[in-house]
Amino acid sequence: MGNSSYRIPGPCLTILLTLVCTGTARAKVPALIVFGDSTVDTGNNNFRPTLLKSNFPPYGRDFEGGRATGRFCNGRLPPDFVSESFGLKPTVPAYLDPAYNITDFATGVTFASAGSGYDNATAMASNVIPLWKEVEMYKDYQGKLRAHFGEEKAKEIISNSLYMLSLGTNDFMLNFYVFPYRRTQFTVKQYEVFIIAAAEKFIRQLYSLGARKLSVSALPPMGCLPFERFLNINGRHDCVTLYNKVAMEFNVKMHNLMVKLNKKLTGIKILESSIYDVLYQMITKPSSFGFEVVDRACCATGTFEVSYLCNPYSPLTCSDASKFVFWDSFHPTEKTNKIMSDHIIPQLKSRFA
Repeated sequence: MGNSSYRIPGPCLTILLTLVCTGTARAKVPALIVFGDSTVDTGNNNFRPTLLKSNFPPYGRDFEGGRATGRFCNGRLPPDFVSESFGLKPTVPAYLDPAYNITDFATGVTFASAGSGYDNATAMASNVIPLWKEVEMYKDYQGKLRAHFGEEKAKEIISNSLYMLSLGTNDFMLNFYVFPYRRTQFTVKQYEVFIIAAAEKFIRQLYSLGARKLSVSALPPMGCLPFERFLNINGRHDCVTLYNKVAMEFNVKMHNLMVKLNKKLTGIKILESSIYDVLYQMITKPSSFGFEVVDRACCATGTFEVSYLCNPYSPLTCSDASKFVFWDSFHPTEKTNKIMSDHIIPQLKSRFA
């Protein structure tokens, strides 16, 4: 019994090393599957008849090749950074993009649509993809997985993938405060409850379709978006306290929902990915993160421009987006996305990797 260590036979060792080195060993998270709004839409709105598009310069100017892909950013979005951190791919393709197929989507795909929300009426305001349609696209995706990889492999991808959900801001900032319809039906606190109920229905639907690992984003400090600060004339263009308060109230309700569903749904693991605090820190203590400008965005005047109003003809667009927290009046720069992603990735990997 002198040497009790076990030696792997040569041929088996060769096979094992080949699996590890080529990345063909079974991953705990084989794919990143994304639902949501413009914070995670990598190009689906390019293929919709809507004004909410960003497939033109200067969007994407810091993306690989300087391409405007449809991301509402100068570069990459959080799903791209999360995907890369799990050893998948550095960018997550949009499901409606004909340049990709099921073999591409098998390791990551987004069904998100800029302008969408938990409330299906939110998407109607901008003629974008409502959440129910994102689910139908996901069902279609599942069918393609089964047809291409077989039932067993498809089931493995579906159950082990990380599902990333980022919604809610448009429900409040667009559908409640801009358009009057929901405000005739609900107080803001009632609408918070309404959206939480819609979120629960959506998560339970994903669960019934096989999803087990979920990352659900909370709301950001909505009152600090450049557009809201621009409109806040009486408040000297500071953050709008009311909107931030609503975001914090909603996030508490969302946290309680996550606790409830983690207990109720057998086998599910839901992580609440809160970026409120880290984004607020960037806004209130910008120099700590290397930022110089927080109250306006890089593109055009940086006050109200988004989508087609953020275009290559504005001479005012900044030359260095890394100095700005926001790229356009609603969306963060790539640097901000990277900092927020770096904040949540350790939590995601601890729970799901």
